[in-house]
Formats: sequence, structure tokens, C-alpha cells
Amino acid sequence: MTPTGFARVAAVASLMLLAADASAQSIDEARSAYTDGRFVEAADLAEAIGTSEAYALAAQSLAVYAHYEATEEEWEEVVERAMQMGEEAVKADSTNPDAHYQSAHAVGRYAQRIGAWTALRQGLAGKIRDLLEATLALDPDYVHAILALGGWHADIDAEGFIARRMYGGRKEEAIVLFDRALELAPESKVVLHAYAIRLPYLDKENGKQRAREMLEKALALPVLDAYDDYAHLDVLDALDALNEG
Repeated sequence: MTPTGFARVAAVASLMLLAADASAQSIDEARSAYTDGRFVEAADLAEAIGTSEAYALAAQSLAVYAHYEATEEEWEEVVERAMQMGEEAVKADSTNPDAHYQSAHAVGRYAQRIGAWTALRQGLAGKIRDLLEATLALDPDYVHAILALGGWHADIDAEGFIARRMYGGRKEEAIVLFDRALELAPESKVVLHAYAIRLPYLDKENGKQRAREMLEKALALPVLDAYDDYAHLDVLDALDALNEG
């Protein structure tokens, strides 16, 4: 290769390294914004990067913002954007487990707001299940996907015979999945809360007492980021509801 050829190759390589470094810095900035609770900013930064990893982060940020902070007027626009980002994450890299999970997360936030039967009629329960199962096919130890699928089974089972017949949600499967999530992440506020709020239904005999113990354990754990702060408030609300029940 001529000296000029070497120079051209070196220049291209240098540009590629600079682009990779800029992308890494950008995703770090987006993650930092998410950790600090600047969820919309995190989504904007992540979307601009345009990778599967970044789209997944955008979907996550918007789903959290829609659930905890969005006004009634902006909620629909925010959650629709979250679902779009989830779809883009999967399109960009179908082998990325986080892409499938964050897509499920966004659709799940939408389903929560519109109500169980509306979500069932729209086929969203099946879509969420398929995305979670795709996540676990790629990463069997993805804790939040295990947890979410456990919640899916518990909630479908709780809706009654028709929902169980349509989608196959089973209480027994929910317990297996929740126990697995707890085994993998015993110090997670999110895991403890999600399991605890369903325990009175899953365990008629001892569920309330077990739920109280889990929630009290969750309260004692440190808050790690802005989302964990919201999880802490969820735990307080669940404990209040349990004490009032």
C-alpha cells in the first residue's frame, strides 16, 4: 500500500474511533439524565443516537415519565412515543434483549392506564407476553423480564376464567417466576414491591403477612436513582393499602 493509501486508511479509522467515542459519551449522558430523573431529556438524547441500546433507553425513560410524571394532557403522546421507541429498538437489533423488554415495558404502561379488559380486547396482553418471552429467550436471567412475566401471569389469572382461557395466565407460573426474580435480585425495591402487591391473591393463607415483610424490607433498602425513588413511594403506598385492608 502506498503512503497515501496508509494515510487514508488511518484517517478513516480515526474518524470511526471519534464517532464511536462520541456515541459512547452520548449514551452515557443519556443514562446520567435518566439516573437523575431528567427522563424526557434522557429520551431526547438517546433517540438522537439511533442505536438499539439508545432507543431502548428512550423507551424506558418515556415509559417511566408517562407513568409517574406526565400530565393528563401529555400522557397519550408520551406513551405512544415510548411504544414507538420500543419498536425502533427491536427493529434496530432484534438480538438485544433490552429492546424487547423495554418495548414490553412501554406497552405495559399503556395497558395499565386503559384498563385490563380494554387491553385484553386490543390484544395487548398477548403482545406484552410475546415481548417478554422474546427477552427471556435471549437472556434467561433478565430479572425485570422475569418479574414482569410473573406479574403478567398473576394479573391475567386474577381477571378470571375468560382471561385465563384467552391467554393462559396461571397463578402457579406467576409464583415460580416471582420466586426466581427474588432469587436473582433479593435487594431490589422493584422486585419486592411487584411480588408483595400480588401475594395476598397468590397466597390466600399467608400472603398478607409475607407481603408486609417484603414491603418493610424494601423500605429499608437505599434509594439508588430517581426511578428507585418512585419505587420507594410505591412501596409506601402498598404498605398503607395493606394496613388499611
